[in-house]
Amino acid sequence: MYKLRIRKVGNSLGTTLPKEVLQKLRVREGDTVFVTETPDGVQITSHDPDFEKAMEAYRKVSTKYRNALRELAK
Repeated sequence: MYKLRIRKVGNSLGTTLPKEVLQKLRVREGDTVFVTETPDGVQITSHDPDFEKAMEAYRKVSTKYRNALRELAK
């Protein structure tokens, strides 16, 4: 567990993430992180949840429409 202090940054509030947390998220300066609400609280991730949903939808139809997708890829 990490204890982070909230500080004023311009007209907003912010915090800095420790090096270990950045390594676990596999992010570096300039990368984007996503904050989502979960039943357990808030989750910070480097993966776009909307992209994950779109990929799951693709996986569901990719085998059924394999030939059509192959033709569209030409």
